[in-house]
Amino acid sequence: MAKDQKVQKEQKPKKEAAAVKEKQPAVKVVEVKIPARLKEKYAKEIVPKLKEQLGYKTLMQVPKLHKIVVNMGVGQATQDQKIMDEAVKDLETITGQKVSVRIAKQAISNFKLREGMKIGAKVTLRRERMYEFLDRFISIALPRMRDFKGIPDKSFDGRGNYTLGLKEQIIFPEINSDKVTRVLGMDITFVTTAKTDKEAYELLAAFGMPFRKKE
Repeated sequence: MAKDQKVQKEQKPKKEAAAVKEKQPAVKVVEVKIPARLKEKYAKEIVPKLKEQLGYKTLMQVPKLHKIVVNMGVGQATQDQKIMDEAVKDLETITGQKVSVRIAKQAISNFKLREGMKIGAKVTLRRERMYEFLDRFISIALPRMRDFKGIPDKSFDGRGNYTLGLKEQIIFPEINSDKVTRVLGMDITFVTTAKTDKEAYELLAAFGMPFRKKE
């Protein structure tokens, strides 16, 4: 009997501790998301600056960056599909987003191209990821280009969009150049809501895009 009482006394504190633990409210973890730096810059600095500079009547008229499309055309994949796999891996590493693989719609015998063959990779960035990519592209990637003296201002399409071709994926710091077996190029298109090339130019320049001196 004395032994049973001793066991009950030892179990009692444990039960009381468990009861207290159950009564305590669950700790809610709140994730604080830091806004993209260039997104804040656009709202606080670029919008009022362009409104005054381009003579808009309202803030709603100020153009904005709609999306960024990164595209890799991998023609060498017709000879070796492993090159395509490398392109997909590198593009996902650079953008932090799943890649959309492009396939051939028709066969071209002269290029050894078969219908349905994987020949390209594409990523469309919007919202936070778009601004984060733009920030890394301007601040880190472009300055790593060989003999960099700015980007050309002649690559606008007449509808406010700008496309820049890059020869090497290794300018992005996310890519380990020691592990790269093939140098791959890409096209980056900045799609804006601007109605003219001049407006698009001023918008991208306000973000910090290092254009060469206007020719």
